[in-house]
Amino acid sequence: MENNKPPKETKLYVAGHQGMVGSAIVRNLKSKGYKNIITRTRSELDLTNQAAVQAFFKAEQPAQVYLAAAKVGGIHANNIYRGQFLYENLMIEANIIHAAWESKADKLLFLGSSCIYPKMAPQPLTEKSLLTGPLEPTNEPYAIAKIAGIKLCETYRDQYGANFISAMPTNLYGPGDNFDLETSHVLPALIRKIHTAKANKSPSVTLWGTGSPMREFLHVDDLAEACVHLMHDYNGSEWVNVGTGSDLSIKELAEMICSIVGYEGALNWDNSKPDGTPRKLLNVDKINALGWTAKIRLRDGIEEVYQDIKNSFE
Repeated sequence: MENNKPPKETKLYVAGHQGMVGSAIVRNLKSKGYKNIITRTRSELDLTNQAAVQAFFKAEQPAQVYLAAAKVGGIHANNIYRGQFLYENLMIEANIIHAAWESKADKLLFLGSSCIYPKMAPQPLTEKSLLTGPLEPTNEPYAIAKIAGIKLCETYRDQYGANFISAMPTNLYGPGDNFDLETSHVLPALIRKIHTAKANKSPSVTLWGTGSPMREFLHVDDLAEACVHLMHDYNGSEWVNVGTGSDLSIKELAEMICSIVGYEGALNWDNSKPDGTPRKLLNVDKINALGWTAKIRLRDGIEEVYQDIKNSFE
């Protein structure tokens, strides 16, 4: 076990600090006493603009970089905005990783996604599964962009000796999630739909797919703890899965949310809508061996999120 915790005054840059993951990383760093955290809003710094990113790094010279900025969305958004998802994510990560190397940053953490793994790879997904088969077609552009980010970190390490690492989180939820039904992921979409059905006293609610796919969900505060842990204690070349190591079906998830929301109507599954990958569970042996495990139980996490968000739906 390595331990290279930087001094509290170290200059840290969190890219994507207004997003769900970036904001959780900032909260975590502040809770640990780090005060020299640099952030920029999208209007202050366009991460797809190479010259702007290079000028920012040249001026600020951050010692450590958390690359949590990304163009993200659920099955629907990934499938509709394919070119935009590929282009914007490639630009963001290429610009930041290259500028971090040019400005001699001590360390960088790139956040990927579990969708990088082949659709039919053996479950649970180990780090070794990367590039062993075809990707899930609906989010292939996003996955390819994230694979490119991993490979940038890997090759900058190989060629230049850069201490750039990558973490692959499973499906995330928590404070700051996106509840827009057009672009959200499955968990927030279910919360919103089921809450609305209860508010409208609807006898039933229609949900996408069959309800049979198995999914793993990690609270974003657990992910933030994992990211900081890896930045302090991991200098390996291989990317690291971050998850809970357990999953449940979308049907079970919907039933849990009904219980939390207090909705007693029927669930109608629309089989004409896509299910996505049949199962997506990460093998988390590697990060567990590095001394990190997820702490927040799924039901507890969803209850907390629902209490925070439910009044904004009215």
